[in-house]
Amino acid sequence: MNPWICASLISLFGGLGGVVNALLSDNGFGLPRKESGVWCPGAISNILIGAFAAFSSWAFYGSGAAIELAGQTQTPRSVISLRFSALAGAFLVGVAGAKWITNEVDKRLLKETVKVAVNSDKLPKEKSEHITEGSPRQVLHEVKEACATCAAAEAL
Repeated sequence: MNPWICASLISLFGGLGGVVNALLSDNGFGLPRKESGVWCPGAISNILIGAFAAFSSWAFYGSGAAIELAGQTQTPRSVISLRFSALAGAFLVGVAGAKWITNEVDKRLLKETVKVAVNSDKLPKEKSEHITEGSPRQVLHEVKEACATCAAAEAL
């Protein structure tokens, strides 16, 4: 099989893994954007990262590692076979690669939440008990809202 067709199929299945991660995360299918100074990848970045992770894994550790692209003669070792297990592995690596980036973004959102909470004078007790229920993005928005409410109440 042509090595570029194999690489394309592996990348395609890794990109599908990125789509699954976009569906599972709270980022959804939006475009990449900055939120409170934190870069949120969006679906397009999840797909690209999933495809790149799957291709890299296949090229480093899978049957793609034995391919000699510049060779003039074919040896039995350089003949490529693409098994369904390689495509399934590419899909899982795509999900995991995109999930890693999503987790890093969530960690940065939570750090930003801590900065906002620390810089506020105090959060109301009734808000602080339920504020951590939800995704990191929702927590950040709730802390910002609670801090704005506290500042508005104290100004009166």
